[in-house]
Amino acid sequence: MISTNEYFDAKVKSLGYETNAGKSTIGVMEPGDYEFGTSMHEVMTVIDGELIVTLSGEKESKNYKAGSSFEVEKDSSFKVKVVGQTSYHCLYR
Repeated sequence: MISTNEYFDAKVKSLGYETNAGKSTIGVMEPGDYEFGTSMHEVMTVIDGELIVTLSGEKESKNYKAGSSFEVEKDSSFKVKVVGQTSYHCLYR
C-alpha cells in the first residue's frame, strides 16, 4: 500500500512504499531549512536539485546534487537546507 506523508506545513511531501529492497519514500522538498530525526538507518539519494546536509555531530555541511547519496544512522538526526525544489529517494534499512 502507498502511504502519503507531509511535514513542515506541507513543504516536504513524500509517498511511502515497500519492495523486496525494503521500505522507501520518494519525495519533494520546497526551499527551506529542515531537521529530520531517524528511527532507522537511511540512505538518501538526490534525484533532482540539491541538498545541503549537516549530519548529527558534524560541524561542516556537504552538498549533494542529483545522483549523489548520503547515509544517516539510526536514532540520529540531520539538517537540510534546500535552495530550490528538490526530489529525493530514501531507503530505510
